[in-house]
Amino acid sequence: MSFLSSLFGGKALDPDKFKVLDAKAFKSAVKNKKVQLVDVRTPGEYRAGHIGKAVNIDLFQRQSFRSSFEKLDKGKPVYLYCRSGARSRKAARKVLDMGFEKVYDLKGGYMQW
Repeated sequence: MSFLSSLFGGKALDPDKFKVLDAKAFKSAVKNKKVQLVDVRTPGEYRAGHIGKAVNIDLFQRQSFRSSFEKLDKGKPVYLYCRSGARSRKAARKVLDMGFEKVYDLKGGYMQW
């Protein structure tokens, strides 16, 4: 893998396992439902405002990121978001590499919510 591909995310994410949803579709998928909704921003960003019952798992905290995701159900879909969509895409790659079967990402992140 080249330096640029590692910097910008490498190979494409599997479309059978990863899908980007616009705000309307994301909202209908998570609203009033018991889903694995994860905010991958920093704790400060999370405290400033977050979506419903989202749990905060900071992408930048490598060890706690991994251990926190290990506690989630890999067989159930995970809904991710960050501020604008870049971090949640990186998080999606990590989560899929950990064995999660389905990951949804909020297009444009919390700024589009």
